[in-house]
Amino acid sequence: MYIQIPDDISSIMDKIRAAGSTAYLYGDAVRDCILGKTPTEYKIATNARPDEIKALFTRTIDTSAQSGAVTVIIGKSGYEVITFKKDTQNGMVFSDDPRDECLRADFTINAMLFDRFEGLTDYFGGQRDIQLHLIRCIGHPERRFGEDPIMMLRAVRLKATLNFRIDRFTEKIIKKCAVMIKKVNPVRIADELNKILLSDNPGCIRDLHRLGLLTHIMPQLEACFGEPQKNKYHIYDVGEHIMHTIENTPNDHTLRWAALLHDIGKPCCPSTDPNGTIHFYGHHRESRRIAMDILHRFKMDPQSIHDIALLVENHDYRVDPNYTSVKRMMSKTGEELFEKLLLLQKADNMSKNPKHYPEKRNRINSALALYKEIIATKQPYKISDLAVNSSDLLKLGYRQGREISDTLRSLLDEVIIKPELNTRVYLMNRATEMRKRKRL
Repeated sequence: MYIQIPDDISSIMDKIRAAGSTAYLYGDAVRDCILGKTPTEYKIATNARPDEIKALFTRTIDTSAQSGAVTVIIGKSGYEVITFKKDTQNGMVFSDDPRDECLRADFTINAMLFDRFEGLTDYFGGQRDIQLHLIRCIGHPERRFGEDPIMMLRAVRLKATLNFRIDRFTEKIIKKCAVMIKKVNPVRIADELNKILLSDNPGCIRDLHRLGLLTHIMPQLEACFGEPQKNKYHIYDVGEHIMHTIENTPNDHTLRWAALLHDIGKPCCPSTDPNGTIHFYGHHRESRRIAMDILHRFKMDPQSIHDIALLVENHDYRVDPNYTSVKRMMSKTGEELFEKLLLLQKADNMSKNPKHYPEKRNRINSALALYKEIIATKQPYKISDLAVNSSDLLKLGYRQGREISDTLRSLLDEVIIKPELNTRVYLMNRATEMRKRKRL
């Protein structure tokens, strides 16, 4: 097998070899090349020690002092170069044998080496497993998961991103060792979850439930599986409905997370009416509260937390196809997030009883068309669109703070209903009148 190596990578490898050491393309990049994909990152493995690598190249960064990884800078790009290592009873030591480094890899498909002179080096059947679309541990899975429990979650991530299947024995050991995932830093867990959700197979979150991992990662989501939804609008339990929703959601970080969390509060608030119909009153607020807790635990950035929580809270809000309803929600969400809200609502309704979907789809599409018209014609829908601002109200004698913000909101409500009222003369007169009434 021949792999076309980028020029920068070839030049680094050639320079290392010229100094008397070995150098191979290693790991995920080899796997992706075999699959016909362009690697997202390249890694070089060598028997040269880190100090030798740094002496060969003008610009380097110590990537990891513990593992001896060095990043070589070529132009504006960085390429990681690692030294072969071997695990011993006394800890990790550097090695001259490439097999030692491959033994430390997680799965067979990620443990191959390539050199244009020697070709493919495959000690553990990685190429065969790629042909079989199989994810299989190197060494005994229980020992490997004990070394780094994140490997269990990574197996599901690889299944999702590569559309592979997990070896049966590996799955059996994941179920046995699932509780170990609690030892992993939540940030590492979130990174793997992001990759699953942004893959072409986000429904592989089901595997976290099936393998016993989800109860230790997101117990609130685990509780959704098996939670019945006995009403005419639903045909799935809560967990399965959520899985269908993320599968029907466009590939967007905010949208996929909102889809994952939009109904997570339902197991906290079911009620059954005299007819046996199950309702989940207030689940949108409970889902928002739980979503915020989860996203903070995963240390997601503040803007993402805000946007996801806002979508979760409003996912069930009926946006009627009229200017007032659309603009009121737009004023709450902003332009970009409003469109995402409608996409979430469409995915949510696609994942319910298909009998009721056409009517809901038509309403959402009509609201989307009005939204696009509002944007195109630059109709006012937010406070900053008003012909007056807080400085104008201060001059009228309003107090800084809530008095001004409440007044601007009241003025916006009028303008949303009648855009022609958005003139400085009218709004200043109206604000003056409103202040007089408050003083009476």
